[in-house]
Amino acid sequence: MITAVLPTYARIDLEFERGEGCWLVTTDGRRFLDFTAGIAVNVLGHAHPYLAEALAEQAKKLWHTSNLFRIPGGEKLADRMKASTFADTMFFTNSGAEALECAIKMARKYQYASGHPQKNRIITFEGAFHGRTLATIAAGGNAKYLEGFGPDMPGFDQVPFGDLAAARAAVTDETAAILVEPVQGEGGVRVPSPDFLKGLRALCDEKGLLLVLDEVQSGVGRTGKLFAHEWTGITPDIMAVAKGIGGGFPMGACLATEDAAKGMTLGTHGSTYGGNPLAMAVGNAVLDIVLAEGFLDHVNAMAGRLTQRLAEIRDRHPSVIAEVRGQGLLMGLKAAVPAPDLVTALRAEGLLVPGAGENVVRLLPPLNVSEEEVGIAADKIEAACRRIEASLAAEKVKGAAE
Repeated sequence: MITAVLPTYARIDLEFERGEGCWLVTTDGRRFLDFTAGIAVNVLGHAHPYLAEALAEQAKKLWHTSNLFRIPGGEKLADRMKASTFADTMFFTNSGAEALECAIKMARKYQYASGHPQKNRIITFEGAFHGRTLATIAAGGNAKYLEGFGPDMPGFDQVPFGDLAAARAAVTDETAAILVEPVQGEGGVRVPSPDFLKGLRALCDEKGLLLVLDEVQSGVGRTGKLFAHEWTGITPDIMAVAKGIGGGFPMGACLATEDAAKGMTLGTHGSTYGGNPLAMAVGNAVLDIVLAEGFLDHVNAMAGRLTQRLAEIRDRHPSVIAEVRGQGLLMGLKAAVPAPDLVTALRAEGLLVPGAGENVVRLLPPLNVSEEEVGIAADKIEAACRRIEASLAAEKVKGAAE
């Protein structure tokens, strides 16, 4: 018999009663250090008092009006993002997938408005994850997510991630844009060479294409800059963000230059809930903290400390951890054992982490994680490595005896 909640997730049998910063507490009182953070969502941890106060104050006044009317909190947030990014304008959404849908529509409409209606195809990259709508699973190209939902939505041409020559070869007279994650999160925490993004920017400029970035997972301070593309010195034409921008409250946004957005005129796009007063109150509160002096310095300091500890652990336990990869506090451990085994061992030690592609375990702590908590996490990772090594040794002895 089917469960009341559609069984599309293999949910872990843990029930959490409350969160305290970087920690989660179960209904039976067990404490877990949370390096999943809602999958890179809870950038300020759980139950942050400033965010809770902002949400509560707004909830007492006004929850929802729709986009038929002006929403002052949204105008304020848009102005602040405009001042802090490449963007001239933005559209607020409820999720990352919706932000990507807006970005895809905007890129195609730009070419249409520019007199090139035939330019409607978008180059994407193998290993990408852009969401679970019909358009975004087609953009991602992962056969696991596409199976059974055919016919596949047309308009996307995939090439290997990090391969600039392949991207150039894929450009045709029908190409409208290039869509890429500066760091692939779900794809295995893959960080391309800075020259790759610079090359894509130059290619788009040369061919009259739009560069569209998916910073849903890598944005809002996750890599130590407000957005990951800032490390390379380039700017996109369109960018999708979500996850961290709401600090745990569902929201996203599609940011764009004035030129890239020129086709998105009155009535071309909409959302009932997108940018509602509750989301805007939380989004502004998140920015208050993330843009504060010293916050990103802290992210980079904690990232450096965590990277150092992980490298030491890898050197001591090469039979469990093959590689440490990532940028900022978007880190990955490429496992030498099945990644789900490492996830399970870490959970047994009280550390919550998600998996990713390429047999990788991700480490996505809240960005305000303390140095002490980084040390605790590292100790738990080492303990999990020892746990796995002991299990492997026992299996080897058992096999020899048989």
